Amino acid sequence: MKDIQIDSQFDSGNIEVLSIDGAGARLALKKDNNSDFRQWYHFRVAGAAGRELELKITGLEESAYPGGWTDYDSAVSEDREYWGRAPSSYDKAEDGGTLTIRYTPASDLAWFAYFAPYSLERHHDLIAESAASDGVSWRSLGRTLDGQPLDCLSMGEGDMQVWLYARQHPGESMAEWWMEGALEVLTDPADPVGRKLRDLCRFHIVPNCNPDGSRRGHLRTNACGANLNREWDNPAADKAPEVLAIRNAMDETGVDFAMDVHGDEAIAAAFLAGFEGIPSWKQEQGNGYESYRALLDRRTPDFQTEKGYSIARPGTANLSMSTNQVAERFGAVAMTLEMPFKDNAALPDTEQGWSPERSKMLARDCLASLLEWIETRKG
Repeated sequence: MKDIQIDSQFDSGNIEVLSIDGAGARLALKKDNNSDFRQWYHFRVAGAAGRELELKITGLEESAYPGGWTDYDSAVSEDREYWGRAPSSYDKAEDGGTLTIRYTPASDLAWFAYFAPYSLERHHDLIAESAASDGVSWRSLGRTLDGQPLDCLSMGEGDMQVWLYARQHPGESMAEWWMEGALEVLTDPADPVGRKLRDLCRFHIVPNCNPDGSRRGHLRTNACGANLNREWDNPAADKAPEVLAIRNAMDETGVDFAMDVHGDEAIAAAFLAGFEGIPSWKQEQGNGYESYRALLDRRTPDFQTEKGYSIARPGTANLSMSTNQVAERFGAVAMTLEMPFKDNAALPDTEQGWSPERSKMLARDCLASLLEWIETRKG
């Protein structure tokens, strides 16, 4: 029987083929350019119809987050629309840490990825459809190192300046699925939450802060290997032009509320991270963050407050990270939303795990919570 074929020379593709034997393969991850980060993969297997695949991704104890592989099942699709999960197991003692993916495709082609990809073609469709909606304006905040535009959509007539931005870390593709859900709410003239929010707020939305890393198949960095979410204190035009452009635009508008949308490799839950350690922290500002978090926790079982990151001690916040920088710079209620690569362990979905669909639904709940938060503060 013929060997399967494995390809990754496409948008966001990433894999190194070490060997192929029939329906089995040994694989390895490629590092981000000029970086030691590696975790993202996205590849196509051909010639696989009716054959049980055994795909071994090796060397994962040297990946960015080895803890992300335990209890993780690979994303898989045969039509690139519906992404399910393929049974996977991790053995840290095998070949430097090996994730073994087993799957039997019904058709000749199957795509595997660390999470359901959000392609740049879909990104451009999202930008085009949103920009054509009533009351929405588009602008490019600048150019990336690879020469791509940094798309920003603005809408709303209110006084509250709200910034939503995603995919500083390009491999966290659930973040742009979240953005798609948010834009569906905000551009739908029949959606009551979107209509009311546009009355109260002026939104500035950057669905993909790192299109270069997205296209290159990076986990965490831009074209030159910079981790954008460690560049916010002093962004340089030749290293992190994306951050410089976004921060300059924020300086023009001011920021009252900001959400930076991400994914977490290891924690099987959605959660928020705040700005507790910033030097200028104020009780009112902190109360704003805590009250929003409580509203979101009450609204959906796909969010929780028990799991998350450790809280920085007073005055020790890392101001190179966007949430801390924005909270410090503007006095904003800022936060980082993290969604799982694995699943919500408290409400598991054996077919899809955490998925594009759940990311989009969480965006709707985040916006509904924002509306309640604003109305509660006003009242």
